[in-house]
Amino acid sequence: MQNELNIIGIQADLVWENPQENRNFFEEKIQALPKNTDLVVLPEMFTTGFTMQPENVAESMNGTSILWMKKMAQKHETAITGSLVIQEDNHFYNRLIFVHPSGKIETYDKRHSFTLAGEDKVFISGSKKLIVTYKGWKICPLICYDLRFPVWARNTENYDLLIYMANWPVTRIKAWETLLKARAIENMSYVIGVNRTGKDANNYEYSGNSLVIDYLGEEISTLSKNVVGIVSAKIDKDHQNKTREKLGFLKDKDSFTIL
Repeated sequence: MQNELNIIGIQADLVWENPQENRNFFEEKIQALPKNTDLVVLPEMFTTGFTMQPENVAESMNGTSILWMKKMAQKHETAITGSLVIQEDNHFYNRLIFVHPSGKIETYDKRHSFTLAGEDKVFISGSKKLIVTYKGWKICPLICYDLRFPVWARNTENYDLLIYMANWPVTRIKAWETLLKARAIENMSYVIGVNRTGKDANNYEYSGNSLVIDYLGEEISTLSKNVVGIVSAKIDKDHQNKTREKLGFLKDKDSFTIL
């Protein structure tokens, strides 16, 4: 059990469909992080960018990027999470990988495919929400377009931290910032949103705007637009729990089942 959690998001200008170069970048950044880092969050499709050509870059669950994540997590004694293009049973998935310092792996397949980019035509959508238990914290990790669907993120599990990793374009960056704060407020949960920067092969521009938000919707830590770097914060579960108990908003939530 750990009341405080040191979380870090790495904002990067991803190199298009070049897993090795992207892994090299993130490895250099991870090696430079403070020793007390508990959790590192990487962007969506952090080895490739948001490609709709999965056959060019897909890996297996025993592939190089998974092994790299396990190596980094164990070497630096921190949890690491990010999404990858995974091929399994002749299908492609935009799959979030959560690696514990022990090397244990948990996964979540993106539920809401981004139809505007045709993601639904090439990737299989997930159907199961993941709640990770780590150092006494309950963590709900989600991916990019999931942010627009509050019912899926509803805090029915009493989680403590909500994660969004993304390739969210600059043309809709106001929605990114607004919806992250909305998810924090309505779920009374810390939120970390980690986005990429730069321009991809489809000429879409990304400004980053990664940030950490508290359970009342206040920004704790932000990263400037178009900057490659890290966003970091120490979050306190005791403060969050006391505020939840005082205000009681989560106790009044509706009960429902998602089919």
